[in-house]
This record gives sequence, structure tokens and C-alpha cells, in this order.
Amino acid sequence: MRKTTINRSTAETEISVEINLDGTGSYANETGIGFFDHMLDQLARHSLIDMKISAKGDLHIDDHHTVEDVGITLGQALSTALGDKRGIRRYGACLLPMDDALIRTALDLSARPFLIWNVDLPTAKIGNFDTELVREFFQALSTHGGITLHIDMLHGINSHHIAEAVFKSVARALRDAVETDPRKATDIPSTKGAL
Repeated sequence: MRKTTINRSTAETEISVEINLDGTGSYANETGIGFFDHMLDQLARHSLIDMKISAKGDLHIDDHHTVEDVGITLGQALSTALGDKRGIRRYGACLLPMDDALIRTALDLSARPFLIWNVDLPTAKIGNFDTELVREFFQALSTHGGITLHIDMLHGINSHHIAEAVFKSVARALRDAVETDPRKATDIPSTKGAL
């Protein structure tokens, strides 16, 4: 069963993440941060990973702890649901356009976390959302999901379009990487025999 529920409780946040890697992209995400919920919905919808995320954080301070801790918990959930990664494709990539934005994502579910972030969000905020938190989310996701993650902005003018294209591009790459490879459905995709 490639599904799991992970809870994280700190003095700053209470997070619950439920995912199903073999879902249809259904979602119910409530973090108290409207723009972030919209991005998480895109991540679920375009990865076809069912996702239910509930977060209560210290939003009276700012959104940072909530966004980062959701990234941490979602990364842990992905790693747990993948288990020993037997049968997965492992790699995923996507070149995704959204109006003025063009984002390239390549990732490896290698258990070796590394984030390359070549994205320039031209404004400090999208509505009330701090744009620097987009990178913070993907740093946490990469680190705690054991994902080598490269995200490059090839074009972009509008911060909302750029951020949304990033989430959608990562989602599509993740969809490819977590899917079962019918030609090697019982093998671990590594010459080492483990990931």
C-alpha cells in the first residue's frame, strides 16, 4: 500500500499529511494560507497523488514555520509511502509553460537530498504570501523526502505564474518518478540494490 499519514507537532505548528501515491489527484489542503493551499492543490492535482494536508501554525508571527513544516512533513510522507522504492521509475522531468513562465524540473528519488534552485521571483509578495517561502518549501521537501531536485526558470515575468508553474512542473516530474515501471515492477531501480 503506497499510502501513509504523517503527523508533526512542534511548539510552532501542528501538521497532518495524508497521501496516496496511487490516487487520482484529489486534495483537501487547509493550512490557513490561501495562496499556499492553492499551490498544494496544484501539486496534488498534477502529480495524481491524493493529498490531504491540515496545518495549524503560528501565522500571527508569519507564514514561514507553517510552509516549511508542511514541506518537512510532506517529504517524510513521500519517503514513507515509497518504502524501499521497489518498482518505481525513480526519475522524473517536466518542462512546463504557464503564460510568461517556463519552468524546467528534473528530479531523482535517490535518498540523496539536494536542491538546485534557479528561480527568480520578481516581487517580494504574491498577495500576502512571501515569495521567498516557495524555495523554503522545496528545500524542506527535498531534504526530508530524499529528493535530488533541480528547478530552473527559463522565462518568467509574473511572480504568481512563476510560482504556480514551479509547483505544477515539480508535480508532473513527481508523477513520473513515483509511478510503477511495468518492465521492472519488482526491482529496486539502482545497480546498488538499494536506495
